[in-house]
Amino acid sequence: MARFLHIADIHLGFDRYDNKQRTQDFFYALQDVIQTYAIQEQVDFVIIAGDLFEHRTIQPATLNQAQICLNLLHEAGIPVLAIEGNHDNRPYGTKTSWLRYLADWGLLMLLEPGDVSTGEPFYRAWNADTRRGGYVDLDCGVRVLGSVWYGASAPKAIEQIAKAIQELPAGPDHTVLLFHHGLEGQIARYQGALRYSDLLPLRQAGVEYLALGHIHKNYELEGWIFNPGSLEANSIEETSYDRGAYLVEINQAGVQATLKKQYYQRAAVRLRLTIQGQESVAEVEAAAEIAVQRAIQSGAIVPTQQPIVELRIDGHIGFDRLELDIKRMQQQLQQTSNALIFLLKFEADSNTFVTPIAEDANRLQIEQDVFMDILTANNTYKKRAVELAQGLTELKNQHMEGRSEAELYAFTESLLSATSVLKE
Repeated sequence: MARFLHIADIHLGFDRYDNKQRTQDFFYALQDVIQTYAIQEQVDFVIIAGDLFEHRTIQPATLNQAQICLNLLHEAGIPVLAIEGNHDNRPYGTKTSWLRYLADWGLLMLLEPGDVSTGEPFYRAWNADTRRGGYVDLDCGVRVLGSVWYGASAPKAIEQIAKAIQELPAGPDHTVLLFHHGLEGQIARYQGALRYSDLLPLRQAGVEYLALGHIHKNYELEGWIFNPGSLEANSIEETSYDRGAYLVEINQAGVQATLKKQYYQRAAVRLRLTIQGQESVAEVEAAAEIAVQRAIQSGAIVPTQQPIVELRIDGHIGFDRLELDIKRMQQQLQQTSNALIFLLKFEADSNTFVTPIAEDANRLQIEQDVFMDILTANNTYKKRAVELAQGLTELKNQHMEGRSEAELYAFTESLLSATSVLKE
């Protein structure tokens, strides 16, 4: 029996929110997973199915994070086998990457197919001296094979990989293949996903465990295809995904893969507020504050955890969107929740009224209908819509007559001052 840990999409150096603490979260997640599910569980090896890093070009601190985590496994005598993903693969035309650097320092085995166009075999056994190779036979009875990021050419590459596997000399009883690509139907808006039928040549070639990466959501198919998802959520939307690390046992009876999720992850909360269109700016701000306070009282938000919080405001508003100071409101809600990152998504639509225009309507009638629609949609002005629409027409006429700016301002002031509208 062999036991191993399957992780993918770690994305060290993640910087989407330009927040150093959030970048550290990805390091803490990897460190905790290694300690808890690799070292404490005494696995035989660890596989990384692509995207160890967020970027191809990384900062020194990010490289240091990778070295710290990989050194933990090195000191525990646990080999690490990895492939490049689309985020950390070598730039086109170059022969090196940061994963290659880590492999050259003996911190992992970067399993890469050979360049058949130059006469190299597709799969060569791992050479500990040159630290090069496409597959490795481990003492625990497992053959692990690598691949690269193929993008749109993945279906054709699968056929090549399957053929190369069948041409290899006999090896251990179990075969694991690392492959960074996603299957269709797992998440929305994903172009270029593989079909299940595309992967079948690999199973026919003897792959018992297909270790996937790329899609940040956990899924598995037919007892041989496994995708753990990312260790940390790369967006607020991903916080709703099942994600984690697979702790796997493989023996003559088959594969048993258990998704492990109990490790360090930043708490995240998504809230929603729907407004009806009758509220004033102050009432919308107050409703948002109440929504956050209720989440704290219910325990959904724990301020001491410094969570990531999203508040999505939808519905309709009866005022100009520019009257609402979104940035100030966001800062206030972040203070209330003590969130590390507070995302305020204001998606409410303005009230709209469209009066049907008669076929025989003249220019003045059309003009009045347009003014009425605009004024009626605004909570502040709708009670005086008729009067103000007539006033706007008169204001336009005075402008066309060449009245001075002072006269136009005086007329506007007198029009508004008839009620408390001006004060508001």
